[in-house]
Amino acid sequence: MADFTTSTHRAKWIFTPQELKDKYKAANQRAKQALEKYGATRMEVDIDGSFSYAEPQSDAKDSAEKRPKPLKVEEEQLLRAFYEFKIQDVCDAFKFPRKIQATALIYFKRFYLQWSVMEHHPKNIMLTCIYAACKAEENHVSAEELGKGIEQDHHVILNNEMLVLQSLGFDLIVYAPYRALEGFVSDMEEFRGANDDDQYEMLKRMLEAARMEADKIMRTEAPLLFPPGQLALAALRRANVVHGILDFERYLRSILSRQQSTQTISELTVSLNTIDSLICKLEAPPTSKDVKHIDRKLKSCLDPGSHDKSKKRKHRSKESSTEVQDLS
Repeated sequence: MADFTTSTHRAKWIFTPQELKDKYKAANQRAKQALEKYGATRMEVDIDGSFSYAEPQSDAKDSAEKRPKPLKVEEEQLLRAFYEFKIQDVCDAFKFPRKIQATALIYFKRFYLQWSVMEHHPKNIMLTCIYAACKAEENHVSAEELGKGIEQDHHVILNNEMLVLQSLGFDLIVYAPYRALEGFVSDMEEFRGANDDDQYEMLKRMLEAARMEADKIMRTEAPLLFPPGQLALAALRRANVVHGILDFERYLRSILSRQQSTQTISELTVSLNTIDSLICKLEAPPTSKDVKHIDRKLKSCLDPGSHDKSKKRKHRSKESSTEVQDLS
């Protein structure tokens, strides 16, 4: 059985907050440079995973004042948050288990440590991450079925598959907090000496509340900062605040003692507090209205021609309106 302690997840995909900031900034900067050089940020992707920037526009160098404005790092973050919530929506619609949802989210987060949303539209990458997660978790759904279910072209999913796998370094085994949640709740039964139906029912309700807290955690940066066991403990601690089933600090001390961990209770508490803080900062899921302006900017970066066409349509619309007024 796979073990997190010896996994690529632990060795390659747990970062410090500063490392995450640096990666997001580097990807954003590269896309900005592409916009200056090529006049667009869109990358052409072949089905074999090879990619290249779109051909430079003939007037790219002579029309700097007309060049689309690149997205800011903060705008990229808001757009990623929007599509992370969409991943959960799509997985719920298909009634996929939480493990697939979590795997897709982790794939999506890892992908955008390598790339800017200005280079690869998150709408397309979101779908490919869900598709790849289904395959990795042996709950296969065809690209056609997935595309049809959400009214999207399934060729987009397949065309981006190799790119996504390469960007993940083919590290497809990921660890989410949900399995750890069940293990800890089972351990709590012994810790509390649960021996009647009422106590089992209380722990069952606490587990379900913790799963919902874990769903929130998966939409923060915590999965890139902390191991799944700590994510699970943070979710359980939040659930315990509501249900008040046990002395949680005493339980944490018990875990550290039994595991003979080198981590102190104060160090573990700091980690759980940080995860808790990330959840508290998690705002209501961004709506389409919230990201409309950002998405418009993104489309202009990916394909500046689409922006010009949109302006022409608006101009024609205004002219038609004026003509109607003149006739009246």
